[in-house]
Amino acid sequence: MKHLGTIIGTAIAGIFVMSVWGAFADAYGIGGGWFAGFIIIGTMWFLNHSVGLLNNGGAFVDMAAGIGMAGTMRDVFMQGGEAFTSCLPTLVVVLIGGMAGGFVAAKCEQYLEKKKAEPQKAEA
Repeated sequence: MKHLGTIIGTAIAGIFVMSVWGAFADAYGIGGGWFAGFIIIGTMWFLNHSVGLLNNGGAFVDMAAGIGMAGTMRDVFMQGGEAFTSCLPTLVVVLIGGMAGGFVAAKCEQYLEKKKAEPQKAEA
């Protein structure tokens, strides 16, 4: 059931972002974009995290994965398979960036753990 909640929560977030955010930004400019971001992401964050629709028990994948998937598949359904092949270079760069970010985060955690353990050695 927790996986179904994750799918539903991220899909709803993706649908709202892909359908409403652009309309607000087009109609009201940058203020409309900020308002839509605050309302959509704020509401969906509350539902997914506070109410508990989203399962963050394993690897930390947040609403952005569902929003990105909804946007990619929306274009595939509307424009055909060519929309997916045209986005592959971007997806590759995003994956490389994610791996680099994960590597840097792991190294920072190791450094902080090592730094935290050093004062205890000096006291002993």
